[in-house]
Amino acid sequence: MAPPLAALLLPTLASLLAAPAAARPPPRSIAVVGAGLGGSAVAYFLQQHFGPQVQLDVYEPAGVGGRLATVTVNKQQYESRGASIHALSLHMQDFVKILGLKHRREVAGKSAIFSGEHFVLEETDWYLFNLFRLWWHYGISFLRLQMWVEEVMEKFMRIYKYQAHGYAFSSLEELLRSLGGDAFVNMTQRSVAESLLEVGVTQRFVDDVIAAVLRSSYGQSVLVPAFAGAMSLAGAQGSTWAVEGGNKLVCSGLLKLTKANVIPARVTGISLHSSEGRALYQVHYEGSEGQGSAFYDMVVVTTPLHPSRSNFTFENFEPPIADFPGAFQPSVTSVVHGYLNSSYFGFPDPKLFPFASILTTDTPNLFFNAMDNICPVNISSAFRRKQPQEAAVWRVLSQQPLDKQQLKTLFRSYYSVQVTEWQTYPRYDATKSLPPIVLHENLFYLSGVEWVASSMEMIAVAAKNVALLAYNRWHQDLDKIDQKDLMHKVKTEL
Repeated sequence: MAPPLAALLLPTLASLLAAPAAARPPPRSIAVVGAGLGGSAVAYFLQQHFGPQVQLDVYEPAGVGGRLATVTVNKQQYESRGASIHALSLHMQDFVKILGLKHRREVAGKSAIFSGEHFVLEETDWYLFNLFRLWWHYGISFLRLQMWVEEVMEKFMRIYKYQAHGYAFSSLEELLRSLGGDAFVNMTQRSVAESLLEVGVTQRFVDDVIAAVLRSSYGQSVLVPAFAGAMSLAGAQGSTWAVEGGNKLVCSGLLKLTKANVIPARVTGISLHSSEGRALYQVHYEGSEGQGSAFYDMVVVTTPLHPSRSNFTFENFEPPIADFPGAFQPSVTSVVHGYLNSSYFGFPDPKLFPFASILTTDTPNLFFNAMDNICPVNISSAFRRKQPQEAAVWRVLSQQPLDKQQLKTLFRSYYSVQVTEWQTYPRYDATKSLPPIVLHENLFYLSGVEWVASSMEMIAVAAKNVALLAYNRWHQDLDKIDQKDLMHKVKTEL
């Protein structure tokens, strides 16, 4: 007896229903706006996830590397900003390994904190003596600081497990909440001074030490948000490293590895179109050959969109993409080749000046934030740091360009001064709101992470998150976006 028709059809229907839907083909082309660390890292991560067949166009009007720039003095290159990388920066460590780069040889040098009249804290060659001095001046404040920073960093390190399992976050608040709950989100709303005083750090320690570190890193006061402060303080008290040949080699190396097409042009705007029911983005740009435009399935903007930094326009978006609140902190780097005026720091005999790095307290009329005797980006085994009485290369960080009288205050004489003016970091007291990551269906904003904290590793983490978010959204894998209780999920996946 022949089986009934239903019996023949049911297994076929069941198998059709059980079969997975055909995988969506990857985007044909992706535009990345900016070729700094964020742009080069997100290009690398996007190719990792979508595959090498995707066309990657990276728009950059200036040189590749962004703020990871160098200046040349006497045929040697020196980092002008973005000088050191924390030992726990796992993405940066991976980039160096993948690209076959090396860590720069470390050249020891002591630090001190200057009040404008005298040194409030001086580092010595003896570790135990340094600890004794900290205890003598500030009690156990430095231990309380260390415990606070370590607790924040321990929770922050969860991001690497989440990203290794493909999880992404559609907002900075969700990312922070997954790492440290509402406490991490609140750390973007309250100052580092308030948080440290709450855990028993003394006001004197905050005024002397914390202020000096934040002036050196962000050029701002102890009123910066607690999370940004914790990241800066982690870099100050942990071991750091730099890339042999210059940190900017990470950017050029990643773009070369991905075979990205670097277009020397400034993006002026993005307009939305649609094709076959899907979003299509037209990127408008201008370069040396005039104006032009190109269409993309996906766009990642890695340059700041705040009005003070760009005149970027968005067209045809409904609802319109809102303006980005906030402002940026002016910062000036002066690379000076000259003879230090050690008398200004209380050392009439230059031979006796022992410090390679000088941080400053938040003192009125103190015209610089920090200065350090810097080494070239290529350090041979025979290299030695210049003696204090010799002409050396110093990097001076300030909020305004140094005038001739200020240069004369810091240096007995000098051969050259190279000045770079930046709007480097967000002015953290300018706004309490965090920028969005998702601007439209396949249009993403990476630089907003700097309003949480600004460091090379934070940018690399944000680049990985944007790449994962773009990939998961493209393939509608919503189980990998903004998941709750991720620590438990990751443990069960192991």
